[in-house]
Amino acid sequence: MLPDPRMLPETIEIVEVGPRDGLQNEARPVSTADKLQLIEALIHAGVRRIEATSFVHPARVPQMADAEAVMAGLPRDRSVVVSGLVLNRRGAERAIAAGCDELTYAVVASETFGQRNQGQTTEQGLAVWTEVAALARAAGRRTAVVIVTAFGCPFEGPVDPARVEGIAARALEADPDEIALADTIGVGTPGQVMDLFGRTRAAVSASKTGRARLRAHFHNTRNTGYANAYAALMAGVTVLDSSAGGVGGCPFAPRATGNIATEDLLFMLDGLGVRHGIDRGAVAALDPWLAGVLGHAVPGQLGKTDVWPPRA
Repeated sequence: MLPDPRMLPETIEIVEVGPRDGLQNEARPVSTADKLQLIEALIHAGVRRIEATSFVHPARVPQMADAEAVMAGLPRDRSVVVSGLVLNRRGAERAIAAGCDELTYAVVASETFGQRNQGQTTEQGLAVWTEVAALARAAGRRTAVVIVTAFGCPFEGPVDPARVEGIAARALEADPDEIALADTIGVGTPGQVMDLFGRTRAAVSASKTGRARLRAHFHNTRNTGYANAYAALMAGVTVLDSSAGGVGGCPFAPRATGNIATEDLLFMLDGLGVRHGIDRGAVAALDPWLAGVLGHAVPGQLGKTDVWPPRA
């Protein structure tokens, strides 16, 4: 039986993660000026939520060493929500001081990845998340918690869906504005997406406020990212992460490739009649510039082909 298109949302919110997740694993250093130029171009294209940087130790992720400089140089349009990824209390304090509107915190579903990525167990990560959420709330900032490696771990293999469900229930106790599931290494499939988001949606309903929005973060490592995005829409997700040009990867996930490309995702959404408020042509036009900055071609497809439908 085909999915009922009436299950699709009328609108979707895009979180552009290119400036953070897109650039963090690049070998060639990207200047603060280029990062700001990218962010300004994305805002001009209509993007209204941007993950601008991460507040992590520069020795661990050198590309994000200029987090405060990026935040200081941003044009502060109050219609644009700027978020920063944090992994601990110190990162949260830096993000708040730098002026982030939103803090995104990562809880890792697999123990081995948690130790390599954040130097902590899942239980420790949940405890720190509770602390970060309280800190952000006291500062009047929005919060999002992301369950990383929810679909599979590069070191441990498949992750038990019941484990992800349990982590989601625990994370929701801190009352985030959003809860996200991340396919960090691009191993998820549409059926798995429907199952895990169904479980997460039930956890939200059972939580004390029942208000957290569902958000999805997909990588296209095995070319299932866009099918997974469609499945997520059908499962009740109203926020999708994507990266201009499809760039991205994780320093701690071997062979993990880029995020789903913002411009290619927008093409799919336009075909589905799902509104998003972003000029996909303007985002696609960034691909040649991005390739020049990074020193290699970007995975996104829309910037390599003709505009469709053709303009008169």
